[in-house]
Formats: sequence, structure tokens, C-alpha cells
Amino acid sequence: MQQTIVHHQLPNGLTVVIERMPDVQSAALAFLVPMGVIHEPAGANGTAAALCDLITRGAGERDSRSLSTIFDNLGVQRTESVGWNFISLQAAMLADNIDSVLPLYADVILRPRLPEDEFPAVLMGIEHGLRAIEDEAQRRVIIELRKACYPSPWGRPSDGDLAELPNVTLDSVRDLYRRGLRANDSIVGIAGNVDPDRVLSQIEASFARWEPGTTGDMPPVIPRHGVFHIPADSTQTHIGIAYDAVPYGHPDYYPAWAALNILSGGSSSRLFTEVREKRGLCYSVYATLNSLKDHGSVLAYAGTTNDRAQETLDCCLTEMRRIGSDIDAAELSRCKARAKSSLVMQQESTMARANSIARDWFHLGRIQTLDEIHQEIEAITVADVVNYVERHPARNFTILSVGGAPLVVAQ
Repeated sequence: MQQTIVHHQLPNGLTVVIERMPDVQSAALAFLVPMGVIHEPAGANGTAAALCDLITRGAGERDSRSLSTIFDNLGVQRTESVGWNFISLQAAMLADNIDSVLPLYADVILRPRLPEDEFPAVLMGIEHGLRAIEDEAQRRVIIELRKACYPSPWGRPSDGDLAELPNVTLDSVRDLYRRGLRANDSIVGIAGNVDPDRVLSQIEASFARWEPGTTGDMPPVIPRHGVFHIPADSTQTHIGIAYDAVPYGHPDYYPAWAALNILSGGSSSRLFTEVREKRGLCYSVYATLNSLKDHGSVLAYAGTTNDRAQETLDCCLTEMRRIGSDIDAAELSRCKARAKSSLVMQQESTMARANSIARDWFHLGRIQTLDEIHQEIEAITVADVVNYVERHPARNFTILSVGGAPLVVAQ
């Protein structure tokens, strides 16, 4: 399928990327605004989460209820989320309604009310969510693992921190908004059955007054390594494992992706087969490729019983260290088949493409078409994966366990 992708930068620095998808009836947008957790004040983790909630509680001439009503009347499916760099505002709708929706998002982004009377409810919602995470062992371990292997601000949880939540104030939220409201570091991705020229005209009309700002310098990402343990009165041990990889956009990214999928890409992957199926060591095991802009990591999880925790860790590390050994064409072929299925689903999802093209621009400074991605994946060979693993072996682990007893990393 021939893809039409348009890139444009407004005089104020706002980056607009549009992909026309003529075979669908919908459209989607994804705004990335630099108000993520790395921009929070020190000691007030949760400020970005509070802003992400509060920013849609009334904007321009509309209060929270009337704003929600007009979105509903237009059939808009919307979500807001917090990342490490950005707050992301996402919406999907019938393509014919995008002209009406863009001015609403101009109000949300440029003229939010950030109402004081709704701030206590926002904080209460964040607190309830954080307390729920305390009961979700898998999420808690990955959160604590990131905090262990990334220094602040890169290791801050996107949902906030219960210990720091009392330091989140309406003033700190409004200050984060003011500091992050800069067009020159913001990106909007739009995908769907739209006329790019018409959409650009609408964006220029709605966002031309958005002013640029000063980009602050962020500290480099220097990952930490070590073995950490959080005691817990439980019969289960939850294990997090991290080691260095490459970020999205690195020349070795696709071989890294293939290596990760061979390690943990479904029920035929090595972690699932060797750790869970053959040895029955754990009830859950997986690994993901996590990417900051300039640093990549593999983050893995295994859940097991206390008496099998050390053996589970040893087995996981063995599979990670030997991932470049004995790779056969069938393993790589299964990875490619899963990737093709994902690409087909992206072709049918305007929301997925809006997010993807905005992310591409942030990480790459350009847009990868689905055809390009397909070609990159098809071109991967077993030798490429082996060479990647030789250049970037699994080592310098960060281990985080939650359970009965600390674990030991065998050398």
C-alpha cells in the first residue's frame, strides 16, 4: 500500500506529521507535549500524573462536564497518558469530525482551566491507583527495577510515588504546565482518511499562537547495575532483570528486536520453553525491549515460589547469556511472522499509526513507513542476530527481587 506522509513545522516550532490512510473511515491524533515525569520537580513524583488528569477537566469556555459532553457528541474516543518525556493526548474519531476536534484540543492544551476545586479528586484518584499497584506484583517489580537501573529523573514511575504524593501541589502542577507548554518541543501525529492540506490549515489556525519556549538540558542516562532486594512476607518471589540493549533508532535496533523476540516472543520463545515449560520453575516469565531516546534496556520479569527463586533467576540468566547460541531459521521465521501480523493491525488502526509516527519523529527525526519496517524485518538474518548479540551481550545485570530472601548472581 502506498503511504502518503506529510511533515510540516509551524513557525512556532510545532512539528506536525500526517499519514493519509484512504482505506479507513476514521482519523486519530496524538499530541506529545513535554510535560512528562523527567520534567517534574525533585521530590514531587506524581506531578505529571496530576497534570495529565487535570488538563482535561475544563478548557476554554467549557467546564469539565461540557467539555466531556462535546467530545462524546462527536464520538471521540480519547485517552491521556504520562510518559518519561511527554504527556500524551490521544483521540480517535470519524474522519469527518477532525475539523471540529482539533480546536477542542487547542483549548485543552493552550487554555486548560486546571481547576482548583477538582484537584483533591485528582490526587485521590492517583493515590488509589498507586495503592492498587502495591497489590500488583508484576507492575511493582518493573517499576522498582526501573528505579534501580536508571538514575533520577529517568527512573521515576510515570504513575507517581506514594511517598512523594504529599509534595504534589496545585502550584507545582501549574508550574509544570507553564514550563512544558512550548510548541518547539511538541509533536502532533495524525493518521486516517484525511486531507493533509486541510488538516494543516486547521492546525495552523488553531495552534499558531502557541509560543515556543526554552528547552532545558537533561542529565545523560547512565544506567546503574547491581543486585537489590525488597523483603516481603509472601510465599512468592517476584524477579526483575535488566541489562543494556540499544535504543529505538540505533542501526542495530531490528537485530536487537529479533534477539528479544527469540528470547521472549510467545509460547515458543526460549524463556517460556526453558524456564516455564521444561522446568516448571515459574508461572510467568517475559522480557521486553525498553527504549529511552539515547539508551535501551531489556527489562524482564519472572514470578515464582520462594524455594525456586534462585533456580529461576539462574535459568533466566543462562538463557539471556546464551541467546546468540544455536539460533535456527525457524526461530527467526516465527519472529517475522509475529511482526507481520502486528504491521497488518497497524494498517487498520489509525490510533496506532498516529502514535507510531509521533514517536518516530521524536526518536528518529523522520517517519518510517510500514513498508520500510516490513523490509527491515524481512532483511534480518540469523547472522545479523548473532552479530548483534556478540556486540551487545547480556551482562552487567540489574536484579531486583521482591520476596523472602535475597538472590545471588552467579559469575
